[in-house]
Amino acid sequence: MGDYDFIIVGAGSAGCVLANRLSENPKNKVLLLEAGGSDWSPMIHIPLLAGVAYFDKSINWGYDTEPEKYLKDRQLHWPRGKVIGGSSSINGMMYIRGDSHDYDSWRQLGLEGWDYASVLPYFKRSECNLEKKESKYHGSEGPWRIKRCTSDNPLYKAFFDSCSDAGYRMTDDFNGVNQEGFQWHDFNIADGRRQSTAVAFLKPSLKRQNLHVEKRAHVTKILMDGKKAVGVEFERFGTKKSFMVNREVILSSGAINSPAILMHSGIGEANLLKKYGINVSHNLPGVGKNLQDHLGVYVQHECLQPVTMYKWFRPDRAVSMMINALLFRKGIATSLPLEAGMFAKSNPGLDRPDIHILMVPGLNLSASQKGQEKHGFLIHVYQLRPESRGEVIINSNNPHDKPLMKPNYFSAEPDLEVTREGVKIIKKIFSQDPFKPFLGKPISPNKFEQNDSEIEDWVRSSAETVFHPTSSCKMSLSSDPMGVVDNSLKVHGVDSLRVVDASIMPNINSGNTQAPTVMIAEKAADMILGNTPLEKAEI
Repeated sequence: MGDYDFIIVGAGSAGCVLANRLSENPKNKVLLLEAGGSDWSPMIHIPLLAGVAYFDKSINWGYDTEPEKYLKDRQLHWPRGKVIGGSSSINGMMYIRGDSHDYDSWRQLGLEGWDYASVLPYFKRSECNLEKKESKYHGSEGPWRIKRCTSDNPLYKAFFDSCSDAGYRMTDDFNGVNQEGFQWHDFNIADGRRQSTAVAFLKPSLKRQNLHVEKRAHVTKILMDGKKAVGVEFERFGTKKSFMVNREVILSSGAINSPAILMHSGIGEANLLKKYGINVSHNLPGVGKNLQDHLGVYVQHECLQPVTMYKWFRPDRAVSMMINALLFRKGIATSLPLEAGMFAKSNPGLDRPDIHILMVPGLNLSASQKGQEKHGFLIHVYQLRPESRGEVIINSNNPHDKPLMKPNYFSAEPDLEVTREGVKIIKKIFSQDPFKPFLGKPISPNKFEQNDSEIEDWVRSSAETVFHPTSSCKMSLSSDPMGVVDNSLKVHGVDSLRVVDASIMPNINSGNTQAPTVMIAEKAADMILGNTPLEKAEI
């Protein structure tokens, strides 16, 4: 007899959802393990401080990639949440589902039940949209509060007007029938606070007697009996401990740690495991492969008028702003200055957008005047569906050693070309009349007029992650030798083990990955419990 019916590894975007849904039935005894600690810090909950939370070592795994060949051998920093809530406690809180074709393409790979009409009900089930209550694309009764964030900053008006003058149109809803166009973004922010999955899903369920949460529990491996998962081993404050499971172990540790834990458990490419003296439980060469991420650049200009974030962080104003946010849940600090954006096509002949553009009324998201340096603003652009593929592999047989991350950005030449065209669209927007009262000297790149070769060289020198790693335990048919899980998210060839997080995406979605990860967890919960799937949406 096991200690628990279900053991969930990772209290992040997916794990908190699963803990809630699986423990709804009091007969299910559920254990949730998290390597990090509590999410008590105001840096987590005050939206404007997300730019600080990204780099707080106390709540972050602090990963770095290997030197990237096509980025001039630069190493990129990959923040991942190591705290209750996981990356949903440190990310930019943007609620973007992606394009409907993303999910229809999964179905075209033979993955039954993952088409857009099948997954839309799960997006809706999690959502409590505070504004779009009558929309067939949005939910109003879920636990996760979502709202559209707006701002009266004149730079946003200049952005929208310039997009219109440049020939782009406004869309009603980035998460509705048509993603293409410019609009305000939706965020998982409500009452002036971040709505992480810990806040929305986990905390309301903590009073249940059948749910147990272990913090500071670093899982070292899944315990195997032949090709069946029977429990987990973890370390807490230097002491090893293990729990056995009756029904399933569920890995929800994200696109870096889920494949790493599988490998340390003897599930992965046999030759790699043997190299580090790890007993091979199951040869599964796709573990850690197919890694994908969004990569973007920031086009920065000085601002001719004092309307940017720089003015917010004068010491007296910063104190007032934080008091207003902490005590009254009001003011600038209760949002993140990424409110306005656009989904666009790098080539007019495309059938759907392939770039995401975000307007920021500052030089970065740093919540300090020193970080802003001067009055300035930027537009961020990234490619939505990169072709480049990388890998995550372990570096030793010590589960405390960081795995090696090799995203291979721009190894597919079209990715660089799309990013270059995105930069040209930004320059087109900046060239419109509404921006003229604000557009000062270029900062990065340091000149406005550039040919394609110059843009590409600058992109290679300055591109950074958009913090969306996915697809390293990809969902596939059993006939795919590089697949890791099937369409019910069970690990191929292994019993009583699933992976439920962003790592299972066959291909990255067209936008931020948090909302799709929550959807994946909602759908997985029904599959794990044997519930009838939600009825397909009529769209």
